Amino acid sequence: MAWLYSIFGYPLGWVMWACFKVIPIYGVALLLFTIIVRACLVPLSIKQQKSMVKMQIFKPRMDEIQKKYANNKEKMNEEMMKLYQEENYNPMSGCLPMAIQMPILFGLYDVIQRPLTHLLRVAGPTIESATEIAAGLLNNANLAKDYSRQIRIIDAVNQNPDAFSGLGDFVQKVQSLDLSIGPIDLTQQPTFALNILLLIPILSFLTSVLVSWVSMRQSAAAAGDNAAAAGMSKGMMLMMPLMSAWISFVVPAGLGVYWVISNLLMALQTFLLNRYMNPAKLAAKAQAEYEAKKEADRQAKIEAKKRARERGEKDIDAALSQKEINRIKLAEARKRDAEKYGEVYKEVTDDDLKA
Repeated sequence: MAWLYSIFGYPLGWVMWACFKVIPIYGVALLLFTIIVRACLVPLSIKQQKSMVKMQIFKPRMDEIQKKYANNKEKMNEEMMKLYQEENYNPMSGCLPMAIQMPILFGLYDVIQRPLTHLLRVAGPTIESATEIAAGLLNNANLAKDYSRQIRIIDAVNQNPDAFSGLGDFVQKVQSLDLSIGPIDLTQQPTFALNILLLIPILSFLTSVLVSWVSMRQSAAAAGDNAAAAGMSKGMMLMMPLMSAWISFVVPAGLGVYWVISNLLMALQTFLLNRYMNPAKLAAKAQAEYEAKKEADRQAKIEAKKRARERGEKDIDAALSQKEINRIKLAEARKRDAEKYGEVYKEVTDDDLKA
């Protein structure tokens, strides 16, 4: 599992290192890091919003398909896929911003657990030497296998800096690194014990409730009378905060702080997107434009048929000779007389036309 954290940790580590170089205060650097990450995800969120608008536009067609093929699921799915292709719509696109959060959490977990590598840029051989010294000081023979060993090394340096004096400026680098925000040590994992760290899961839960509430209002407005979508939104409002709180209990406090800040930024982003790209309003506007275009096309077709009919009659008259026109007129007159007086209809001959 460590290799998975490292894959995402190295690129994010460079971002965190750059933030730390700009503002060498760990808590502020973490805040700046979170803002940068959320800013990078904004295009995806805008794409998700546009996808939601597009779905609302052709939702009546979806409802029609579902009603028409209610007893034939295979045909329904086939028609749905055809509709998605026609509209260039991917139903999974809305999940992308949430899916990307997991790699970010993996990477940030690696950054927080390995500050010597990502923030101080200490060389690998120096870290290995420091591990051997710390293992003896902490009486931990398995320290080299501990994923949190760099945090343990920092603890050992703070306890006995002289033991690491043979590693050049290693001690000075470590002592210059403050991995806390006030009384909160961001490398520690919160528990249910009544202490300051318990604030992190609580804030994570509350800010996630805020995000879910804002998102639920947006989804409800977009769903309209769709009871299933409304019920799903209410379920998400409870599930996501609980998941957010649970994550904050199983990772270092630094990750929880990232989650809290990210939730606040996401709530603000959702509010702004819904204000300027409201799915229900944009869908209503697009539907009105679609109906107007549809009516204009219908009127255009009526006019085109009318003109074609007129042109066709003129073309027929032009194509017939005068003799043929006379034959048709005489035949129509004989038919009328035959019907009127009960006589037998006689076909028009060439001799009749000579008269």
